[in-house]
Amino acid sequence: MSLVETLIVPRTSDLGDGVTVRRALPSAQRRTVGPFVFLDEMGPVSFEPGAGMDVRPHPHIGLSTVTFLYEGAMMHRDGAGNVQEIRPGEVNWMTAGRGIVHSERSPAAQRSAGQRIAGLQLWVGLPSQHEETDPGFVHYGLDAQPIVEGEGVRAQVVAGSLFGKTSSVRTLSPLFFGDIVMKPGSTVVIPAEYEERAAYLSRGSVEVDGQVYQPGQLIVFAAGQPVTVRAVDNVRFAILGGEPLDGPRFVWWNFVSSRKDRIEQAKADWQRDRFSQIVPGDETEYIPLPAPKV
Repeated sequence: MSLVETLIVPRTSDLGDGVTVRRALPSAQRRTVGPFVFLDEMGPVSFEPGAGMDVRPHPHIGLSTVTFLYEGAMMHRDGAGNVQEIRPGEVNWMTAGRGIVHSERSPAAQRSAGQRIAGLQLWVGLPSQHEETDPGFVHYGLDAQPIVEGEGVRAQVVAGSLFGKTSSVRTLSPLFFGDIVMKPGSTVVIPAEYEERAAYLSRGSVEVDGQVYQPGQLIVFAAGQPVTVRAVDNVRFAILGGEPLDGPRFVWWNFVSSRKDRIEQAKADWQRDRFSQIVPGDETEYIPLPAPKV
């Protein structure tokens, strides 16, 4: 029996300003891994002095957003008044619940000097009992996330539990998310504690079950068996998963819900300014609702 259930090669999208993302979830092959309903890898992209990343204010419902940077810095602002710069290895965990608006832009200092930015953006679908919870935002520094090191392997336990360590990042469902860096020839065993597990390769190649996988691929592992990952060269990948959500989720634009009518309500709320588009410190613009596809 193969240790790999599905291999996903992300589609690439251009967000403008020279920023491209590779979207691994959702995909035609797989909509979710554990409670994770969305996975984008952005960059790496270099900005000249005076330029930067500008994700204008936009809404979310029914999910938690997780921003995890490999390089550069971003400034988070949201409608509740939270303002937080995020740097590599730190975690911005924003729970949208019944609805929140936020923006992410290059900080002023990095915009002035120019910077290179790369990282992951993930969405965690909320359990149905928490979909309409009050929105919230928590920033976690490096001290909240345990580090596990072995021969040629360094693993940062970003959220949940992994390799016998538990992160201080608070979640609303059983999940795990880790950042793993490996030297050539080293190995790591991904435990079979959770039903759904996957690895997203950002750098280098790995061998699993006799097959070599390349950067920019999401490897979804079969359930029930530990998986040995061997680094072919210098490697970095995210490992993520957990228990499946308590039912299917509908994803449209930035909205996630177990109910289609709730998605329609969110569309109408954003269109009719019932969301409160204003983000303090970022009041002058926002992203309009996308036009329906013909």
